[in-house]
Amino acid sequence: MEQVEPLIVDLKRCRYRAMIGTGGIGSGSFFALQGNDTLGREESRSGRFIDRRDYCKLHIVSHYVQTLLGSGFKTIPIGRMGDDGQGLELYDEMKKAGIDTIFVEKLPGAQTLFSFCFIYPDGTGGNLTTDDSASSSLTGQVVEQAEPLFTKYEKRGVGLAVPEVPLEARFRLLALAGRHSFFRVASFTAGELREMGGSHLFNDIDLLSLNLEELAQIAGLDIGGAGEEGVVREGVKVLRSRHPELWVTVTAGGLGSWSWDGAALTFFPAVEAGVRSTAGAGDAFLAGVIAGLTTGLTLGEAQQLGTLVGSLSVTSPHTIHRGIDRVSLRQFLVRGSVKVSPAVQALVGG
Repeated sequence: MEQVEPLIVDLKRCRYRAMIGTGGIGSGSFFALQGNDTLGREESRSGRFIDRRDYCKLHIVSHYVQTLLGSGFKTIPIGRMGDDGQGLELYDEMKKAGIDTIFVEKLPGAQTLFSFCFIYPDGTGGNLTTDDSASSSLTGQVVEQAEPLFTKYEKRGVGLAVPEVPLEARFRLLALAGRHSFFRVASFTAGELREMGGSHLFNDIDLLSLNLEELAQIAGLDIGGAGEEGVVREGVKVLRSRHPELWVTVTAGGLGSWSWDGAALTFFPAVEAGVRSTAGAGDAFLAGVIAGLTTGLTLGEAQQLGTLVGSLSVTSPHTIHRGIDRVSLRQFLVRGSVKVSPAVQALVGG
């Protein structure tokens, strides 16, 4: 396992002992576009490949949760990859990070999930992801095979469901997590949210992680017209009316983030950092939130920790910043003169 200093060394006082999650496992390439104008539907644009490593959502969140919480905590992804060179390399990286790969299946002859990420000169961007990879073949039946682990961590686990595997597999995991009294966390793409609408399936989620565009999709609002805060307030209002018990986090890039814990809407600004790439920052934020909740922080405090992790992650060109741990977070906190709660400051040693 890589030499990192975790946030905690004694899990006995923590809420959770393990995270079991499903989502995409794969990698990708980065392509730097010329010009900051948004790429048009039929536009051709020049650019170049750059030396950056992309990882898919489940791997990103799992990596940060494992390294932040240390070897005493179990991070167990459920997913599929090809037995190609790309998949074998990813499998080895997860093992080295201390992630338990018992339910990561290598499929003979299948292709590992791959993303093509495009980056604008201002550091923003997006990605295109294959939909016929090993990850897309994950089924609910495969997820059900992990039930003994859910039983083992009854009432002491986090269930995570993130994109890049079929919705059916993700909701099967959330149902299993609910059956065993796990804290259930999920995120979705904007397209999936359009498909789901006001689905009752949100009732199987305790914490919904969104970015501003995804929340605007739920609220049926245009960010340019309603403004960021207007979208957040209306979006949370819509979610509250449908799912009163649901907690929500919303990221808005360099602006910051909001959280709703059923009682209060809390805003926390992003921490200024030297941006090399924003790709993966939202997943890093979510991992920080999960780590914070595990250690006993409130949602608002966990949002602060998630902001530190997400903001520091953008200083790496890769979507996993391997230097993030307690030491680097403490140094980042001091350099940025960020005001956080005493509980967060104690956690990072600031």
